[in-house]
Amino acid sequence: MIPRYTRPEMAKIWEEREKLQRMLDVEIAVCEEMCARGEIPEDALEEIKSKAAFDPERIKEIERVTKHDVIAFLTNVAEHVGPSSRYIHLGMTSSDVLDTGLALQLISAADIIIDDIQELKKTLKKRALEHKRTIISGRTHGMHAEPTTLGLKIATWHTEFERAYERMQSARETVRVGQISGAVGACPHIPPDAEEAICARLRLKVDRVSSQIIQRDRHAEYHLALALVAASISRVATEVRHLQRNEVGEAEEFFSKGQKGSSAMPHKRNPVVSEQLCGLARVVQGNATAALQNVPLWHERDISHSSVERVILPDSTILVDYMLVKLNDLMKNWVVYPDKML
Repeated sequence: MIPRYTRPEMAKIWEEREKLQRMLDVEIAVCEEMCARGEIPEDALEEIKSKAAFDPERIKEIERVTKHDVIAFLTNVAEHVGPSSRYIHLGMTSSDVLDTGLALQLISAADIIIDDIQELKKTLKKRALEHKRTIISGRTHGMHAEPTTLGLKIATWHTEFERAYERMQSARETVRVGQISGAVGACPHIPPDAEEAICARLRLKVDRVSSQIIQRDRHAEYHLALALVAASISRVATEVRHLQRNEVGEAEEFFSKGQKGSSAMPHKRNPVVSEQLCGLARVVQGNATAALQNVPLWHERDISHSSVERVILPDSTILVDYMLVKLNDLMKNWVVYPDKML
């Protein structure tokens, strides 16, 4: 995602170095469990844990030759570890480390978004109580209907984000799974009880029945939860935009000192934040469609989902984080004109 819509904490989760570190965490967890089972010598494990490291630039250099990102990663780690590296990745396949490492990233991203929703809920509750007796004309079909209160309008937003919070919690749990099931998912080298123990070391559940990959309906559910958050943000932003129209003028985005509305029409005060949020929601919702299309893969695996996820997972989580923080700021400073609502 471009820096304009990116916050540092979320961006860090998707940095290449962070991804590689999660992959290394998975490899070491496997080595620890296999050592506990007598499959790896203790001195080899200590050497692996003390020397294991990687250089992202060196990995890119190796990948230009191997044309395989995980082999490039393992080759570089082996350069640091030495002879004991022969025990790294033993009995595993690439998807074991990639999908399990991705789960760790998705959990971290979900935690930030869940916190963002909580903060927004606090703001909406405060504004709803502030305006519980502020009379406003209710509208149906865009036309005046019966009186209601601005507080009730905001309360519907609050309860919608309560549901968003619950959905994100559920989606986080859905993707909180790992797998170390080897080629075609048949556990040919690492037994299922070891797989479960390895996942527990990483604070993950085990995906008990998987192919060579973790099934992508899990990731689609995660993306749909993000898309629904974006849709709820867009609903609030659309209301803000309407109420700010000259023909209505009942509320408006805060306009800071020195802010400009137009290069040609300096008198304008445009709802630029809410317009931006509506636009970004379309991106997240479009990405959810791509996530759904990742579900039907060939047989035990293919990698048609991989290139898609490298784009949509960072982009959607980064955008939803940014959008929630922007909406929270908008709502904190939203300017309301009760006299114009009568």
